Amino acid sequence: MRSTLSGFGEGLLGTGRKRNDVVLLHADMVDAEVITPFSLEFPERTINCGVSEQDMVMTAAGLSLGGKIPVAVSYSAFLTARSFDQIRTCLAIPGLQAVLVGTHSGLSAGEEGATHQMNQDVALMRSFPDMSVLVPSDYASSSAMAGIACGHPGPVYLRLGRDEVPDIGILDESEMRIGGGRALVDGDGVTICACGIMVHEAMKAAAILSQQGINAEVIDCFSLKPLPSQLILASLRRTGCCVVAEEHNIIGGLGEAIAALSASENPVPVRFVAVSDRYGQSGTPSELQEYYGLTFREIVGESAQVWSLRRR
Repeated sequence: MRSTLSGFGEGLLGTGRKRNDVVLLHADMVDAEVITPFSLEFPERTINCGVSEQDMVMTAAGLSLGGKIPVAVSYSAFLTARSFDQIRTCLAIPGLQAVLVGTHSGLSAGEEGATHQMNQDVALMRSFPDMSVLVPSDYASSSAMAGIACGHPGPVYLRLGRDEVPDIGILDESEMRIGGGRALVDGDGVTICACGIMVHEAMKAAAILSQQGINAEVIDCFSLKPLPSQLILASLRRTGCCVVAEEHNIIGGLGEAIAALSASENPVPVRFVAVSDRYGQSGTPSELQEYYGLTFREIVGESAQVWSLRRR
């Protein structure tokens, strides 16, 4: 059990050892596991911008124009919402190379409540043309995405969680790319597309559904933009139905992206397991998962319902 925060921290350190043009910026996140490995080894390439995310994004833009690869790190609530205009005007429109890392995303902010629980960040970042959006599901995939993001010529947003999550399994490096995904469980009964912490819940749901005679296919959609469209569509043609599970508002996230893909390319019934258009509450992450219905039980229920409606 390790966090995606720590995974990215280790991956960034490895990337920094290979590339001396990577520069880390953070919003006073001293001692955070996502920045500590890099900042200890490369203090000369680490900039503490203070609690000033807008300034940090502007600084990242300047570094990018100067030939560096800036990696800007802060709480996703403040990095994406507070700095939306700066990201749009100074990074997205000119298409600058930069990596934006939103930490403590979704329910992992826990007891800090609605102001810190960012369930709208993916919707904000997906709205920018040419912005890539990545949501790793475990330590290994998060670590691999550090190098992938730093090697991408345009802006990239990574969504990381604070809580420890199970390791999904052996990582196939060839699958880890922007626009990629990975089929973790094969099946022809229902397609379950998930990202982040919901991937493990989807795998638990698939095991239960198998006992009920429904063979679920589980896809880790770690690239939310661009989507692994061909992987998803091939699965939808086999199963004829889909459930999307995400730790994000039901509006603007993975669910809407896949529903739009299905509607335009291969219409099938689609159901959603997501935060039902509400703000956050204070509680432990596990309590909040139960409160918002983001567990394997909801995935099993939605899968059974959509399976009865599937198109074959």
